[in-house]
Amino acid sequence: MRRQFLLPESDREYLCGLRLEWETITENGMQWLLLHAFPIPDGYNHSNAATAIMISPGYPDTPLDMVWFYPALARKDGVAIGALAQQQIDGKIFQRWSRHYTQQNPWRAGESDISTHLLLIREWLEREFRKR
Repeated sequence: MRRQFLLPESDREYLCGLRLEWETITENGMQWLLLHAFPIPDGYNHSNAATAIMISPGYPDTPLDMVWFYPALARKDGVAIGALAQQQIDGKIFQRWSRHYTQQNPWRAGESDISTHLLLIREWLEREFRKR
């Protein structure tokens, strides 16, 4: 697995504890964390997907934002998922979910990290079915 840049030690320990293959890559001046075979909740067309998180300059003080999936996710019931776009990452076309932290659920420097962002990603995936 590639480690083209280092994440903070606490993030590396957390990711190793997930028992998922993960790597860090730098592409076009952007840093990406790639999680392979990230579990996707029931109701989607895939049970797992490569999941990309852009690691912002200044992380962990600077917030993480959004999530990207490969292959693209769709709801099995055919209901469209909003706020999606495509972006090439590591030679593949990932599906970007434009989801963000809010005033009610802000990024907290010194507390928020990869583990809390992954919890929020899981919430975004589950919330998709509560919206419609």
